[in-house]
Amino acid sequence: MFQGVVTVQNLQKDLSSTCTNHLDPTSCFFPQNLVSDIKTPMFLLNTAYDSWQVRQSLAPSSADPRGVWKECKSDISRCNSSQLQFLQEFRKQMVLALDSFSASPQNGLFINSCFTHCQSETQDTWFAQDSPKLDGKRVAESVGDWYFDRAKNVKAIDCPYPCDKTCHHLIFQ
Repeated sequence: MFQGVVTVQNLQKDLSSTCTNHLDPTSCFFPQNLVSDIKTPMFLLNTAYDSWQVRQSLAPSSADPRGVWKECKSDISRCNSSQLQFLQEFRKQMVLALDSFSASPQNGLFINSCFTHCQSETQDTWFAQDSPKLDGKRVAESVGDWYFDRAKNVKAIDCPYPCDKTCHHLIFQ
């Protein structure tokens, strides 16, 4: 799928040569192979259990014809122990992939353990009183602290699911 994106958009020429010198262009399209070459200060806001990614990439219906993942990808609280173990390993790999990015003092992070997608587009997850929090701060506060230099080292990575009680988990019907 992503090879098509790289090819159709002719992205090969825009990808870092540091990466394409040792990996194929499609691999260089993925963040874990791309972020170490970015010099511009950047703030990463993501969940370790992105509901879109789980539903569309990790356990798409086409790869799950018997529907073993149906309940889990609709509601994370309905995952069985092996599914949760798989998701925890996915989270672990994501956090490890952020090591070089987070080493830079100019970059910021807000990686929580909510089962959701797009946490910056609605008030509920951005700045409402009951918005998800890390280190006692809502997403908007963390981004603001980083952007306006109100705090140093704005890098928060949540503990593994189900520890964060401030999450607004998506539940799909």
